[in-house]
Amino acid sequence: MDFNLLAGLDALLEHRSVQDAAAQLHLTPPAVSRILSRLRAATGDEILVRNGRHMIPTARALEMRSEVRDLVARAEQILSPRRSLDLAQLQRSFVVRCHESLAPTVASGVVRVIANTAPQVQLRVLGEGSGDDRDLAQGLVDLDVGAEPPATAGLRARVITSDRMMLVASRDAGLDVENPALEAVVAVPHIAISRRGRARGHLDDVLAEAGLSRKIIATVPTVAAGLAILETTTSATVIPERLTRSLPEGLVVRPLPFTLQAAPIALSWHRRYDSDLAHAWLRDIVAATLGTATIG
Repeated sequence: MDFNLLAGLDALLEHRSVQDAAAQLHLTPPAVSRILSRLRAATGDEILVRNGRHMIPTARALEMRSEVRDLVARAEQILSPRRSLDLAQLQRSFVVRCHESLAPTVASGVVRVIANTAPQVQLRVLGEGSGDDRDLAQGLVDLDVGAEPPATAGLRARVITSDRMMLVASRDAGLDVENPALEAVVAVPHIAISRRGRARGHLDDVLAEAGLSRKIIATVPTVAAGLAILETTTSATVIPERLTRSLPEGLVVRPLPFTLQAAPIALSWHRRYDSDLAHAWLRDIVAATLGTATIG
């Protein structure tokens, strides 16, 4: 049964008049008469019967009255745009996937807000895997927080801040000077950090424009893995500045001797959540947390 038929039944039982029901439904009386005929055929009941100059509901119609009103009200609520969000009553489980360096800040900041304003909401924080955007499209991940906005159709991205890139090297790499020369930087073996396993990146494009290249001896998925290699080999890598604030002893941090695009921090989600008020609330508190926090 379609919603128009249910709404017609509700209006007919409310007004007990085809004319008045038609006015409520913004239909013509003949159209409402046809709805009444369909209702009679569907239920096997007259619904309304004439009593002198008026129409009165049948016993079956009176039995249905309350249930029909509730069904129509519920359908109208479901089909109407949501205007507000009751955080105190919100029951939701959000799955957020984060870059390793952002997870502590996101988890602590978002859980603090949830505990204070939306106590029935649950948060699951996942570490970055292969970076497969299909997890967002399939609804396995609600929100991705990382440095690589997706290029997949149907996904949205919101860059909330950025971080400049810094050079990190083992102390015996010869880069422990105030401003290391470009030639000295590329002379040292490099560790590439990419969760997708890409050895080349924007840094290599910049070097190529200067007629230079670096020797990459390993590609690892996380910053922690890259720093572990630096501790045991003569090598260097490039990471966001926020990750240089608590490095292991024996590593040096220096500015790059050339301009490199800052690393973005972006939120990514599927467009199905564009008008989801609860998801928009989640995006806003994650953005606020990362936009004001000192990370690292």
